[in-house]
Amino acid sequence: MVENQNTEEPKQEQQPETVVAAEGEAVATPQYGGFLGAVDNFFGITKMKSNFKTEMLAGLTTFMTMVYILMVNAGMFSELGVVSYGAMFIVTALAAIVGTLLMAFLAKIPFAQAPGMGLNAFFVYTICFTMGYSYANALLIVFCSGLLFLLLTIVGARKAIVRSVPQAIRIAIPAGIGLFIAFVGMQNAGLVVPEASTGVTLASFNLRVFSNDGVSMIAAAVSILSLLMIAIFSKLRIKAAMVLGIIGSAILYYIFCAIGLAAGSASCKAVFDAISFEDLSPFQAFADFGNQAFAQVFINGFKEIESAKIFDFIAALIAFAMVDMFDTIGTLMGTCQAAGKESGLLDEKGEVKNIQRALLCDSIATCTGAILGTSTVTTFVESSAGVAEGGRTGLTSLVVAILFAIAMFLSPIASLVPSCATAGALMYVGVLMMRNVTDIDWKDPAAAVPAFLTISVMSFTYSISYGIAAGFLSYTLIKLCTGKVKEISPITAILSLLFLFTFLFTH
Repeated sequence: MVENQNTEEPKQEQQPETVVAAEGEAVATPQYGGFLGAVDNFFGITKMKSNFKTEMLAGLTTFMTMVYILMVNAGMFSELGVVSYGAMFIVTALAAIVGTLLMAFLAKIPFAQAPGMGLNAFFVYTICFTMGYSYANALLIVFCSGLLFLLLTIVGARKAIVRSVPQAIRIAIPAGIGLFIAFVGMQNAGLVVPEASTGVTLASFNLRVFSNDGVSMIAAAVSILSLLMIAIFSKLRIKAAMVLGIIGSAILYYIFCAIGLAAGSASCKAVFDAISFEDLSPFQAFADFGNQAFAQVFINGFKEIESAKIFDFIAALIAFAMVDMFDTIGTLMGTCQAAGKESGLLDEKGEVKNIQRALLCDSIATCTGAILGTSTVTTFVESSAGVAEGGRTGLTSLVVAILFAIAMFLSPIASLVPSCATAGALMYVGVLMMRNVTDIDWKDPAAAVPAFLTISVMSFTYSISYGIAAGFLSYTLIKLCTGKVKEISPITAILSLLFLFTFLFTH
């Protein structure tokens, strides 16, 4: 480390001194001494032409853009009825802390991790509700998928697998998950309700029947307002758009319920009667975590798995591992490429620095998350907000992890957020995940039909795995029937056969 000897004019933190190397290359000189110097040296802050202020601001930005996952994930898992909102709030925070600390200290890149949107919906609504697996059984599937991802990362097979999956399906999977998540959000808020003749329909906003069930009408309206607020804040480039939209719509929900209470609505009165200030303690959430979630993958995960469901188990395991891999690689590559080579996040070949370590972090975090009690932990695309803010090193990730640790003690307050408020976030995530459908070649039936089936079947059948299966099977059949057998990779063929067997003998 080269120390600064000039005491008369201390250097600005944003402008590190540079020296000229023997080859003529400008190299940033470390700006700090002592403990800060050690931190600088470990994370390479000066080397990446960054500083502590920028890294900390980037960490705060990333946290604010992804903190919504604490409320959304907790609300989604609590629908299972076996684990409380508070317990899942703690689980989600702990999983985010572990995954993000791994990114900070092992990969040393400015990316945060948490239970992934879409993968958590797959866990709850497909694996548990549709396939009939218990919460602990589903955790076992996630744990095994993490081990598979870890093995594939160690042996370096990730590139071969990603390249073997048809591009149209690869693009369609996140889009389909996005549409599925949006549909789940609409249902959670009561915006979309069951209807005898058509299956589903739009909720009623008829004010003449407000006194009968005012809360349902308020919840549906608030979900729309939540989506609009998030969209407006995002358009205004406010970093914490999602969390502000959730908080703002939650406040509106209670204001509208108070108005309904004054108007004599019994359902609005029940909303306030259900609030117990005795429960506003974070310690109960930690107790529930220990009793209901932690290590359930080992305690009850192996129980009551029928032999007839083994192929469903394998299919779900592969789906978790593949979606996690595509999601992580796509997030890392997309964010770092958007930041440009000048950011220092890409190597001379244009690939993400330490990507192998990042994937290792992801797979370890998934296994750890399953032990804690949540679905697949993955790299969050919201990390791009922190990178855009100037985050370049693992210090950004460390700041995110510290903020999640603080947030763990706010679970009682978060439990007051109604599902209609988080529904707007679910719908907006759906919007974000649909953005890449323009990259699909819609003029080519061999690409368009598998992509369409992947996207539509996911939401229409309420199953992400069925959508992926439909995409693979249709792609393989179209290629076979048009004489393009050589374009079918061995991995695609194997997965297609596995999905076909699942439909014929286990569904």
